[in-house]
Amino acid sequence: MIIIFNPTAGQRRRQRLERALAVLRHVGQEFVVMETTHTGHAKALARAGAAEGCGLVVAAGGDGTIAEVAAGLAGHGAVLGVLPLGTANVFAWELGIPVRPDAAARLLTEGEPRLVHPGEALFTDRTTRLFVQMLGAGFDAAVVANLDLGLKHRIGRGAYVWQAMRELGRYQFPPLRVVFEDGEARASSVIVSKGRLYAGRHLLAPAAEIARPGFQVALFHGSGPMAAAAYGAALPLNLLPRMPGLTLRHATRLRIEGEAVAVQADGDPAGRLPVEVRVAEAPLRVMLPRLAGMAQAA
Repeated sequence: MIIIFNPTAGQRRRQRLERALAVLRHVGQEFVVMETTHTGHAKALARAGAAEGCGLVVAAGGDGTIAEVAAGLAGHGAVLGVLPLGTANVFAWELGIPVRPDAAARLLTEGEPRLVHPGEALFTDRTTRLFVQMLGAGFDAAVVANLDLGLKHRIGRGAYVWQAMRELGRYQFPPLRVVFEDGEARASSVIVSKGRLYAGRHLLAPAAEIARPGFQVALFHGSGPMAAAAYGAALPLNLLPRMPGLTLRHATRLRIEGEAVAVQADGDPAGRLPVEVRVAEAPLRVMLPRLAGMAQAA
């Protein structure tokens, strides 16, 4: 077992990691912790570990770290394990992975691999970005792009709330064009979701199924600070899917266009529009609780 960890994430996350490692030692599980040193290092470490025959590669971090490790495992048979140490841990909440370090560690030895189908973003410079939970363009991506990482390490989710309030006063809400295989739409912001949840345990896309290919696409038609504030207020109440000015539709492939509008993937900056979004070529095997209702991986 290889465990990939970003040491710059802060002392609190390291303490949570140590709690998980203590459980693994207690049950006699052998492991090697590999710490990242730069952007893209987690992907490289995961790819190297899988190529060398490691059967279980664990991402110890948030959704962005998980996505980077998952990208390294693409095309290999290794299973992705998750120790959710991030701020929102949306992927973990979505799939029933415990967020407590000790329980998550036990899952690594007691769970079973099941299939999920990631998404992939293709930018005009031909770079690609794999995402496991969601991709956003517009207001939420501007929040992510301008987030104070030091503040995030100190106060966690509160940093996103603070940055969202700042963006309300300065974001211009440029129009976006979304091209589907059967037509097109206009929106002020777009979230392409693999799963039902967003920003933690909050409901966004009730019909999304992370174990199946395809996406639920949330089109936000309201623009301006008042509309954005209303969407934000509805989110923690799980009322966002029923908000006026929000359309949800299924897609397996789409293109989002806009004037150099920011894009985020799994809570990390990913680039600028335009972007093509599609289902990743290969599914991903993830270590999950032994629950019914999801097709078991081969």
